[in-house]
Amino acid sequence: MRQTWRWFGPNDRVSVDDMLQAGVEGVVSALHHVPTGEVWTAEAIAVRQSEIATRRDGSPSGIAWEVVESLPVSEEIKKQTGAFRAHVESYKTSLKHLKAAGIEVVCYNFMPVLDWTRTDLAYRVHHGGTAMRFDLVDFAAFDIFILERPGAGESFLEDVAAAAEKRFAEMQDARKAELAKNVVFGLPGAAEHFTLADVRAHLAEYGAIDEDRLRSHFVDFLSEVAPLAEELGIRLCCHPDDPPFPLLGLPRIMSTEAQYRTVMEAVDLPANGITLCSGSLGVRPDNDLPGMMERLGDRVHFLHLRNTRREGDGLPCSFHEAEHLAGDTDMVALIAAALNEEARRKAAGRPDASIPFRPDHGQDILDDLSRKAQPGYPAIGRLKGLAELRGVIAGLGYGGRP
Repeated sequence: MRQTWRWFGPNDRVSVDDMLQAGVEGVVSALHHVPTGEVWTAEAIAVRQSEIATRRDGSPSGIAWEVVESLPVSEEIKKQTGAFRAHVESYKTSLKHLKAAGIEVVCYNFMPVLDWTRTDLAYRVHHGGTAMRFDLVDFAAFDIFILERPGAGESFLEDVAAAAEKRFAEMQDARKAELAKNVVFGLPGAAEHFTLADVRAHLAEYGAIDEDRLRSHFVDFLSEVAPLAEELGIRLCCHPDDPPFPLLGLPRIMSTEAQYRTVMEAVDLPANGITLCSGSLGVRPDNDLPGMMERLGDRVHFLHLRNTRREGDGLPCSFHEAEHLAGDTDMVALIAAALNEEARRKAAGRPDASIPFRPDHGQDILDDLSRKAQPGYPAIGRLKGLAELRGVIAGLGYGGRP
């Protein structure tokens, strides 16, 4: 398993030098500043590669950009509106440029409007550090009373809607503003930052798009880009919905094993693959992560290893980002399944026998609390997670696999 680390570019508070000290083998990055739907030029890709290849003092870092996360899919493509055909062509051109630069793994997602949703970005956990959290009542308060989505009140259970009304009535203006910002939070340096008006406009356009239609649009997109990726030798890997249940009345199409299997079979090419994110998928108690790795493993091109802790029964539910070995997912069993898949690939002579993974997310601990890095991506919290995952891998490797 190849140890990688997500880096958001020169403005990331966690530097290339920090990554080296963490002992990573490769880097996961993207051109977040390029507007979605535009071409990633060869020149822009080369600049990012150079930034990763250089330490703070100008000497070579010895590490390289190995995984793209993410080459974003535009809302126009998801809805099949406006300039979506031009955006598909731009996507294909970007893939060609990435391959020419030697990058062969491309992570993306097909989540409508918001690509991940949290209500708290610095929730205090038991040891005094902080983590990201999704609070269902807070989210209902946002949906019903801040966003004021038509029909929002009826989309939650009666007790949740009542609790949301009470909480919103007690909420200070500063918390209301913080909650709205958290829900539509973007990546650092991203070209797109949605306002509440933007979200309302997108939701209106999704009014006629149900799960089947969104999946059809996804299959149309994959039918265009996956054959090219196959020809180029690029491995596309779709990230699951986060959280893996419907929000804002929007459809979700990549939240379960059955949904993944449907899309993999619809465009049945090795290049059409999976980012198996144990944190996102693990929020659903009906997702068997080790089993998914065993059954879908030949199409898993990238692993996000993180853990979440559910705070209630049923779906949707509140949850928070847990320590890597302390959440609801059996991380040891998942890693064992991944190592078994790597052994199968090695025996079959596959060139992608080593699956890249990264310690996804992390709790802010120690100096992270003053560093204020991108929420979910602290230096020490991720280093702790990587060390724990590295220990599991070493233990399974030397102790024998099931």
